[in-house]
Amino acid sequence: MKNIITVNDLCLWYGNHQALHHIHMDIPKNSVTAFIGPSGCGKSTFLKTLNRMNDLIDDVKITGEVRYNNQDIFSPSVDVNMLRKEIGMVFQKPNPFPMSIYDNVAYGPRTHGIKNKVKLDEIVEKSLKDAAIWEEVKDRLHKSAMSLSGGQQQRLCIARALAVEPKVLLMDEPTSALDPISTAKIEELVTVLKEQYTIIIVTHNMQQAARISDQTAFFLLGELVELDSTKRLFSQPKEKRTEDYITGRFG
Repeated sequence: MKNIITVNDLCLWYGNHQALHHIHMDIPKNSVTAFIGPSGCGKSTFLKTLNRMNDLIDDVKITGEVRYNNQDIFSPSVDVNMLRKEIGMVFQKPNPFPMSIYDNVAYGPRTHGIKNKVKLDEIVEKSLKDAAIWEEVKDRLHKSAMSLSGGQQQRLCIARALAVEPKVLLMDEPTSALDPISTAKIEELVTVLKEQYTIIIVTHNMQQAARISDQTAFFLLGELVELDSTKRLFSQPKEKRTEDYITGRFG
């Protein structure tokens, strides 16, 4: 299977504090990779390096390389806006814009220069269908996105991310603020979306990682302790620290 992202010897500091230590990882195309580990272990920090969201934080220093489609994303020649178009992000809390459902989804394509109404209509419909929310909102596209439930808002945010046609979708604990029914819908969605996209998901919920991911990475104190197929990592972990975490001895 072809790797879409390759990480070599990645280290990251916030000021004098080293948050990530020598991370090596391959992310295969059209797969779901889950990051697990206790709070504050570097999962979200690492996720955000993959589309340079950490650029937005002062005093961050990064060494090593992240290659996306074989290009170093930290190279001065990389257009960060284009990188974030290709590698989209869905956050922990649903964060729809205070505008209509339609305008939320059309926002990205418009900023990338698409003005044609027919084309925008097509993109909005396809993105909402891909995010499994079209049937629920098709009759109220021009109503405020704020009128949706939390689970619907999160699927709208997924539709918004899909509208610019990314290749990779980063998801930072996308179900942690949701009820079990909404969580199940998003998990189901992730399984369908990997046919078209590569998905990387940070989750606190080990059962969720076990249910939806192809490979799982276990982080602890800024280190990548173990990366393996999800089945193997949960049934035969190679590292004692992984075994202690997944059996609930700490975390």
